[in-house]
Amino acid sequence: MENFFQKAGITVLLVFISLQLFSTPPDTTRQDTKEGWTFGALPVVAYDTDRGFKYGGLVNFYNYGDGSTFPDYKHSIYMEISRTTKRSGINQLLFDSQHILPNHPVRFTVDLSYFTERSLDFYGFNGYNSRYKRAFTEEKNDDYISRMFYRYERELFHFSLHMQDYISDSDFKWLLGVEHFDHKLNPFDFEQYNEGTDSEDQLEDTTTLYELYDQWGLIPEKDKDGGRVNYLKSGIIYDSRDQEANPMQGVWSEVLLAGAPSILSNKKNTYLKMSAIHRQYFTLLPKELNLAVRLGYQGTIAGKSPFYMQSYLLSSFTQSVNVEGLGGSKSLRGINRNRIIGDDIVYGNLELRWKFLRKEIFNQHIYIALSTFGDAGTVIDPIEIDKSNIPDHINQEHFFSDDKDKLHSSAGIGLHFALNYNFVVAVDYGRALDRRDGSSGLYIGMNFLY
Repeated sequence: MENFFQKAGITVLLVFISLQLFSTPPDTTRQDTKEGWTFGALPVVAYDTDRGFKYGGLVNFYNYGDGSTFPDYKHSIYMEISRTTKRSGINQLLFDSQHILPNHPVRFTVDLSYFTERSLDFYGFNGYNSRYKRAFTEEKNDDYISRMFYRYERELFHFSLHMQDYISDSDFKWLLGVEHFDHKLNPFDFEQYNEGTDSEDQLEDTTTLYELYDQWGLIPEKDKDGGRVNYLKSGIIYDSRDQEANPMQGVWSEVLLAGAPSILSNKKNTYLKMSAIHRQYFTLLPKELNLAVRLGYQGTIAGKSPFYMQSYLLSSFTQSVNVEGLGGSKSLRGINRNRIIGDDIVYGNLELRWKFLRKEIFNQHIYIALSTFGDAGTVIDPIEIDKSNIPDHINQEHFFSDDKDKLHSSAGIGLHFALNYNFVVAVDYGRALDRRDGSSGLYIGMNFLY
């Protein structure tokens, strides 16, 4: 049944794209550029056994002005509202522009979001140091506990404002920003999940891994219900890409610092994180085939980050709804979401992208790209945990391993549909190469990964 809905979701997606390509009116008289405002819209259609049927819509407006910056836009407004039948939801407004100040091309990016996640993944800390036992979630297995054993609930309100600009006439940029996170965390609500569910599909209320971590003191008392974090962010960026949405050549590298100082009302936690990311793009066949590489490091260099902030991947710019990892659609595709959580992490992605179909239809620039990828990452500095409060009758081998974390890897393929180069619909399928990381993942969303 799940495969049926996944295939149905992709079918609806492709049909909608086809209709859009032939119905969008022309808005330019020149074949090599776009001018003025244009937009891409997409119904959000997906299915997951435990999150339910996802529905809603998104739209992205682009302004190209007189066309002199094409294929890069002057202004972008992205909006998404979606829900699932299991009461999770996304509400996001993202504005991005480098042309607000006519004589000062400072790039402003503003994000305002509210997310409700009723079944967010939680597998513990430090990658393979925390065991993932698939048997705990398989109903026909003798060790079965619940399909939701590795889940909990989160509500997140997020606001960010980032500014960046080139330094003189070089390819270097500076970045300054502020960011606000407000988390509300709770154990998985079995009663709410069972509302409106057929009796044979209802789940028995049981203790989840998140609740066990709370009982054992592995999650600090001050963090278990969530909290507010206010960031100051700064960084240096080198950007020589020929185009942002899917560069054929160039380098995009950055070093970022994100701090939560006490002067910004960070009463529970004060800390400083650093992120270093190198992305490079190689043209293998002009206009058709390119190789994209990403290598990243992120770590806590001062203070102690609350566990609920450890999964967010820092970046100078992203159009993704919510960038978390390691594991999942925006980091290691095919590996369980947030499977690898540590104080310091490293990760890498290698992706080959082939634009096998390129067309001009009613003055709209269209291409379809096929990709193949490999993703990998690991913890290099674990989160310190104290197991002394775990009761003696608990078999710790079910939950922990004394081995150091090793490389988590996945591989897969993707299909991308691009309208006017910037509106990119992505369908990625990845498989974990180790059963301890899950099995596979199918993701329908927006944009290339990096």
